Order: sequence, then structure tokens, then C-alpha cells
Amino acid sequence: MAPRPADDGLQGLIERFRAHEVRGLARAISLVERRDPAVRQLFAALGPPGSNPAVVGLTGSPGTGKSTLADALVKHHRAHDRKVAVIAVDPNSPYTGGAVFGDRIRMQRHAMDEGVYIRSMGARGHLGGLSIASREAVRLLAAYGFDQVILETVGVGQSELEVAGIADTTLVVLAPGAGDGVQMIKAGIMEIADVFVVNKADMPGYERTVQEIRSMQNMGPKLAWKPPIVPTVASRGEGVEELEAAVLRHREYLDSSGEGARRRLRRLEEEAADLVAEWSRTEARRRLREDARLRKKLENEQSPYGAAETILKLK
Repeated sequence: MAPRPADDGLQGLIERFRAHEVRGLARAISLVERRDPAVRQLFAALGPPGSNPAVVGLTGSPGTGKSTLADALVKHHRAHDRKVAVIAVDPNSPYTGGAVFGDRIRMQRHAMDEGVYIRSMGARGHLGGLSIASREAVRLLAAYGFDQVILETVGVGQSELEVAGIADTTLVVLAPGAGDGVQMIKAGIMEIADVFVVNKADMPGYERTVQEIRSMQNMGPKLAWKPPIVPTVASRGEGVEELEAAVLRHREYLDSSGEGARRRLRRLEEEAADLVAEWSRTEARRRLREDARLRKKLENEQSPYGAAETILKLK
């Protein structure tokens, strides 16, 4: 079992969190990351958040400028006095747990701003990838009082799909000349994009990238929401206002169509299912470790199926 919070215990952590001490928030997210059993008590004590922050997911191939775009979005929101949290997730780092600090280096100008919180997280090999920890971290950020949450993945493939399952609006970021058209087809990103962002739009090949996206949109089924294509030059802050306007239009669509409520319910269903899987895995390992009959069954049959079926039948 993972250690409980140091110093003043769980109650002290809750008091720090409620007092809006950033140390309390950081320690609460650490509990979530390491899947500490105290997380359940923490959420029970905090109760449901008073409001839900807007959660925007940033995904796309490496080198497209996602972190620079996240930095530009933070600057935009702070100019409008919104409290912003950024979670950068790397599900592919088994050695360090996925804590990627490149995003913090890029965002040093926000380091002393109390209205900005930046956190790097890793999946650490947990069943369900980044889903459980990230969802719970977003809930903590909501309870803390953030208006905006930016969820950025530095991985590719499955992590992109999981980000889409957590965010209200998923931004797929591309860059000219990066071969992203082929990559989109491979990863199935066309299906998860709510807004396409063509970053580095001042580079040669911008028009071709836009045309590739439009061609693939035309080949696909007609959707109630057609993802807009927004050009940006994040390093200069260009196009950020237009991007935020596209995000707001998507949020209005979610509210008016009822899709937003359906997505929130699906997220809760997926989180509950992931928790069942996580708890069941822990319990199954305990039984296999402690039940001599199960261990003997495994040794005799040299197959996991019989032992698994026995565990499922146990109460």
C-alpha cells in the first residue's frame, strides 16, 4: 500500500486544499497519481465541485508546437483574468513515471502567477493508461476553483484517444510539412477532433495541410458538428483569439445539442468502469498471492483461465 500523506495527515491535507494552498493541491494530485486508497476519502470530504471548468485537450504529433500553443492559451486566459491549470501527460515513460518538465521550462513566465498551475503527470503503467489519474486530477482542479484546464499529451496513439475521452473540446494540432495527414489516418484522429489547429501557419505548406484536412473531412460521414480549421502561429500568439472563439462555439454546440451532458455521463461511466477494473486487478492479485488453492490451480493447469474464472465466482 502506498504511504499516506506525510506531516499532518489526510485531514491536514484537506484543510490546506480548502485554504487554497498550492501545496495542498499538489499533494492531493500526488495521491491520485500513485493511486493511494486515501483518494476516496479525499473526494468524499471535498464533495462535488461548485462549478466545472472548461477542459480543453491538446493532442497531435510531436513537433507541432502543442506546448507553445498551451503557453499562448494560458497567456490569453490570464489576460481575461481566468484561473488556468495545465496538465502535461506522458503515458510512455516507465522509468521516471512520465513526469515531463519541458512544459514547465517553456512556461517559466507563468511561474510566479498564482492564477496558473502547471503539473506534469505520467500513467506509470496503470491499467487504463492516463484515464483514471487525469480524470481525478481534473476533478481536484475543479474543486480548487480553476476556470480553465488544458490537458496536453506528449504521447501519441492511445493517449490521444484517452485525452478525447476526458476533455470537453479536443484540439488536434498539426504543422505544415510534418506528414500529419498520413498520421491522422493511422491514429484515427479525425474521429476525435473537435477543432483542427494548423500551427506554424507561417511556414511553407500551410495551404496544403488545410486542404488535406478538408479532403479527409469530405470523405468522412456528415457530422452534426464539423470541426473548424484554425491557423495559428503560437510562438507569436497569432490566431489564439480565433482559436478561443472556435472553442466557445463548440461549447455552445455541446450545451444546445445536449451532447455536452451525454459526454459528461459517458465520462462518469468510463471512470466507474476503470475503477472497477483497477480494484478488481488489485483484489485478484491479493487472492492469487494469499490463496494456496488458487496458486496450486495455476501451477497444475499452467493456464490463467481456470484461476481467473474461480476468482470471478468468489464473493
